[in-house]
Amino acid sequence: MARSALVVIDMISRYEHPVAELLLPSVREVLPHIRTAIKRARQAQVPVIYVNDNFGQWRSHHGEILDSALAGPHRELVEPLQPDEDSPFVVEARHPIFYETPLAYLLSTLDVGRLVLCGQVTEQCVLYSALDAHIRHLTVTVVRDAVAHIYPDLAQAALHMMKRNTSADIRLAADLDFSAGAVSRHTDRRRPEAHLSKR
Repeated sequence: MARSALVVIDMISRYEHPVAELLLPSVREVLPHIRTAIKRARQAQVPVIYVNDNFGQWRSHHGEILDSALAGPHRELVEPLQPDEDSPFVVEARHPIFYETPLAYLLSTLDVGRLVLCGQVTEQCVLYSALDAHIRHLTVTVVRDAVAHIYPDLAQAALHMMKRNTSADIRLAADLDFSAGAVSRHTDRRRPEAHLSKR
């Protein structure tokens, strides 16, 4: 049976882009839940794959991207999530995570058939990545309390779209089960938008 992989999207960041101030409150809110998802994946010996923007520095490798983010104004949001030495790090050209990256090949070599997505931004890269994974016949789970948004209303719509258009399973980090073929310990019947802050 194909295995799962946790994909951490764009969390190694300096947060200096034009909408960073709108994004930061949500990042702070989801940070503990991303850590929970990473911890559960590592305990289950499931691959934790980081896919990350290169900040427009096309010659950067993952070490330089991490060092740049740690030297930025929000080190406290980066340090708890930095990859360990066993975590693959894929540098993306643009969202989604598959576009012009070796991710598809990496997943095939790891025999991964299910992606568990966390990171940022719900209504942008997470949404596009879920759609792209779906057309590649991958099963998708979105950790709804571990994806950060800029605009709550668009994030709500994105969660609904992922659930309805890609059959994505929308789950809490605390409910994740990374055993083969599993999705969660129990069915979560709450609406996908229940975690979104009413800002």
